Amino acid sequence: VSKYAANSGIHAYILTGDRDSLQLIGENVSVLLVKTKETVEFDESVFYDTYGIYPDAFVDVKALMGDSSDNIPGVAGIGEKTAFKLISDFNSLDRLYEEYQTSSLTPSVKQKLEAGREMAYISRRLALIDREAPVEKDMSLYAYNGADKGELYELFSELEFVALIKKFGLEDMGTQTKNVAEEAVRSVEYSMLNEELTLEYFFGKQAALAYCGTEVYLFDGKAVGRIDMSEPHDKKARLLESVSVICHDYKLIYKAMKDKSVQLGKCRFDTMLAAYVLNSNRNKYDIENIQISYLGSSDTSFGGAVGIYRLYECLEALVAEQKCEPLLYDIEMPLAKVLADMEMTGFRIDVNGIVEYGEELAQTAEQLKLRIYSLAGEEFNINSPKQLGEMLFEKMGLPASKKTKTGYSTDAETLQKLISKHEIIEDILDYRQVTKLRSTYAEGLAKAADENGRIHSVFNQTGTATGRLSSAEPNLQNIPVKTAMGRRFRKYFIPQNEDYVIVGADYSQIELRLLAHISGDENMREAFLSGEDIHAATASAVFGVDRSHITPELRKRAKAVNFGIVYGIGEHSLSEDLHISRAEAKQYIQSYLAGFPKVSEYLEGIKQRARQDGYVTTEFGRKRYIPELAATNKNVQHFGERVAMNSPIQGTAADIIKIAMIEVARRLENEGLDARLILQVHDELLLEAHRSCAERAKEILTNCMENAVKFSVPLSVEANMGSTWYDAK
Repeated sequence: VSKYAANSGIHAYILTGDRDSLQLIGENVSVLLVKTKETVEFDESVFYDTYGIYPDAFVDVKALMGDSSDNIPGVAGIGEKTAFKLISDFNSLDRLYEEYQTSSLTPSVKQKLEAGREMAYISRRLALIDREAPVEKDMSLYAYNGADKGELYELFSELEFVALIKKFGLEDMGTQTKNVAEEAVRSVEYSMLNEELTLEYFFGKQAALAYCGTEVYLFDGKAVGRIDMSEPHDKKARLLESVSVICHDYKLIYKAMKDKSVQLGKCRFDTMLAAYVLNSNRNKYDIENIQISYLGSSDTSFGGAVGIYRLYECLEALVAEQKCEPLLYDIEMPLAKVLADMEMTGFRIDVNGIVEYGEELAQTAEQLKLRIYSLAGEEFNINSPKQLGEMLFEKMGLPASKKTKTGYSTDAETLQKLISKHEIIEDILDYRQVTKLRSTYAEGLAKAADENGRIHSVFNQTGTATGRLSSAEPNLQNIPVKTAMGRRFRKYFIPQNEDYVIVGADYSQIELRLLAHISGDENMREAFLSGEDIHAATASAVFGVDRSHITPELRKRAKAVNFGIVYGIGEHSLSEDLHISRAEAKQYIQSYLAGFPKVSEYLEGIKQRARQDGYVTTEFGRKRYIPELAATNKNVQHFGERVAMNSPIQGTAADIIKIAMIEVARRLENEGLDARLILQVHDELLLEAHRSCAERAKEILTNCMENAVKFSVPLSVEANMGSTWYDAK
């Protein structure tokens, strides 16, 4: 096209990041070469000043130097610098080969050119861009006539490019392209009420509520009201307690009102949680992103109350259409209040104890560092992957995995494979663990505590695609448990005083129980119904051994297979986990699936349904979309398959513990017990309870967790209490 344009007297510009296109430069053709920080315009003179040759000779340089990224071999032994000099001196590949033997070139270069003559000409043919392609010659077809705004909006919405929707002025396209009921996005006429009328008009009504600074805005589709909360009083509090609230992020507003001693009314609809149950794969659930996605524009007038109401009208219909109502109204929205109370209560820590433990970890890290230096024979920066890689693989000669542009890999997986090769490896892994424990937890937790020594973690309801809760500021779900040093941190999580205890309970093998229920496998169900050890039962099925002869090692291997199956593990990963051959791992998996045939049926069936539907669902109707299944990359597809196999199980487990939390909070409140939920960590719940009612609180916790749902396989809970989180585990 650029050649035809140039011949037609039109100056053509080629915008590209590919240097190969520089050969196309001519009198009427320029290349705009995109680099990381700038775009450089190359014409003939700029090209000559940069490379010392003319553009049409650039392909001759490629013929000599080759290009591994395009599989162009070039002449063996001739690099980029030599190639440019040769073409600069001889002007072309043809002239070089006509004159090189009688030239002043070194014998070495002459020998390389002689040996590589055939490959040079093959490489030039490969590197040359063919300008004779049969393109349409009517230049009017290439004229830019503006973007297809509808298509552009659809694409930006799908990719959640909210900033680009605004940058391209597409906010209004949503109403034209989204399949949204016209009524949901209609322009509303409304009246403005002063504060006195607001207190009367909205009492006991259903209304969108937005909290902005010190002001609360209310909107019911007809009128807008405003309340100044800088000076709250009884009448304002009574109004807010009476309103059936439509909002975006009820948990946040509930906490803000609690700070002002106001008990916010019951949540009627939460647009953030509605967007989450409709699509848990989004990166953001802020009001602006959600409004632009569903309405085509964001409305921040009156604190955003009007926009929230419009969004509510749209999302309420979609929630009903997609049958997400039980998930939203019975699980997510009631849970928001429970989580808000947990965040405000917090979890007390022994700050001094954690600080002292941090100092102990620092001493341990120093001892490990000195031992590593001694084993290495010199000092180096252990925290630098580059220096560590050079020390281990170059100076100490340990077997290395493939070296990349950034150096040798020194991640945990790589080092674990070397643990038997040299004692320094175990010390390095221990050093990393100790320094992380000190910086992330010892120092981080101490800084996060308030004046009462309590940590107020934030529980994010929209942070995972599976429906699991996540924790942040700080993340208490990541307190390590696999090592003794990590578990010790739990000793510093304590009740508010000696009159209280920590009560903890966690589900036993919930994901395997759900696999038995969802798959309908009779053998696995029977193992749970009879109270049998599921890992021993699996060992018997996998290894063909009578259950009375199952050794601890066989049980351990069976446990790895059990949980591996749940997470869609393959023979390669299982072989690495158990340090066995891939053939053995494959045999384990095949024996497992033969012993539990309905599990195999389920896993294959769920992958097939996921490909067909594009999503999987939990037992409570929570959808997880899996776009990876449609990818062309096989590795991405396999990841999607693992997600499809595990998400219904992991997501159902997340839904169950949410149901249990809601019921635990309700029962504790109804019985007036001095006990409260303070933490959720995946399958584990923790209470802080007064000693006088701790046993009853433990009964309620156990009962609510075990009876959250009635499935074909019973849920089993292990509960304990103690003076620390460690003791309650």
